[in-house]
Amino acid sequence: MAVDICGADTEEIKDILKIRLSKKRYTHSLNVAAAADKLAEKFGADRGKCYLAGLIHDICKEIPPEEQLKMGRECIVPLSPVEEKIPALYHAAAGSWYCEHVLHIADEDILMAVRFHTAARAGMSKTEEIIYLADLISEDRSYKDVGKMRKLAFENLQKAMLEAISFSVSDVIAKGSLIPESTTQAYNHYAEIFR
Repeated sequence: MAVDICGADTEEIKDILKIRLSKKRYTHSLNVAAAADKLAEKFGADRGKCYLAGLIHDICKEIPPEEQLKMGRECIVPLSPVEEKIPALYHAAAGSWYCEHVLHIADEDILMAVRFHTAARAGMSKTEEIIYLADLISEDRSYKDVGKMRKLAFENLQKAMLEAISFSVSDVIAKGSLIPESTTQAYNHYAEIFR
């Protein structure tokens, strides 16, 4: 049964995702939406918005990087100069643009959740935090400490955000990659909460 969320028909969105994404990425998107729904229920967030944002978060993940970059430069919060040097981050900004301009999703909370589901930022809304974490704890994830992260995500969103961003920053440093300003600001924001 189709559900209308923020003007978007979820069944139509799923049909679009089936065309745009590989089977594995489509399954991941369904899993993130399911995890986002559970987190939203636990923490009193808008379940429909969180489900929809989880569903569409990777909608531009598998298009050519040059297309992602072009859209990412024109989205709700354009890619920063540092982000432009990190192709793995393009899809989030591109997805935000696509959701706004092609799917006609006007809800800023959803657009920002898609935009920052990889880099994070200081001052994230509950919806944004939920999508960031749902992407990390979805059923298809199997990294070393995923069980610990799943448990933490359902105990305390902000502690889970600090742990997740710390993990991400450590991984980026180990690879010798660049860290976007928004990620550093997000880390400082959550670290300050627990000082």
